Amino acid sequence: MAYFPFHAVLFDCDGVLVDSEPITARVLAEMLGELGWQLSIEETMRIFVGKMVKDEAALIEARTGVAITTDWLAQFRARRNTALDRDLTAIPGAVTAVRSLHATLNGRIAVASGADRVKIELQLNKAGIADCFEGHIFSGHEMPRSKPFPDVYLAAAAALDVDPARCAVVEDSVTGATAGVAAGATVFGYCPNEPGHSSAAAMREVGVVQVFRDMAELPRLLAEWRGAA
Repeated sequence: MAYFPFHAVLFDCDGVLVDSEPITARVLAEMLGELGWQLSIEETMRIFVGKMVKDEAALIEARTGVAITTDWLAQFRARRNTALDRDLTAIPGAVTAVRSLHATLNGRIAVASGADRVKIELQLNKAGIADCFEGHIFSGHEMPRSKPFPDVYLAAAAALDVDPARCAVVEDSVTGATAGVAAGATVFGYCPNEPGHSSAAAMREVGVVQVFRDMAELPRLLAEWRGAA
């Protein structure tokens, strides 16, 4: 294999591999509206993208006066999963990029997401790339701390037996990018200038080394990177 600057690539899922965030935000906005907090899909994305809904329970309760229970969260996930199963599509260029990097790195790629495992697996199956991540799926729900803490990325690097400093992380949110930087990885920011994705300036502020707008370009950008240790 020709020289490649990274020993592994760790992907976020939502907004990086699949265009799930507008779908999830639509369901969440509907359910928050039922509690009395009226938000547009865009406002919902601005508040919640990159975060676990259960971690924002105090905010929701403060705005609605309704306690967020495990039953409510289960209903949200069920409605969200139904919508994802019906409407989800892959991010343009993501499938080709994943398969290219899977081949280049002999399978040393992983998903490290703040989402729950059921959602991650549903989405990878819908995108047709679940086989590329078999055994290499890591959920923030299963870690002591989720993003912006680095736990899920550290777990993925450890499972691949790769020093985090030799990993590239691909993220589209400030929360996730912060986690990748904290893990000691080199973070590339997917910033297509669309709702739900953090701005290039905000990503650079937290330590993203390069921002890009076309997922199809990712394998080339990683191969040409010369800033890795």
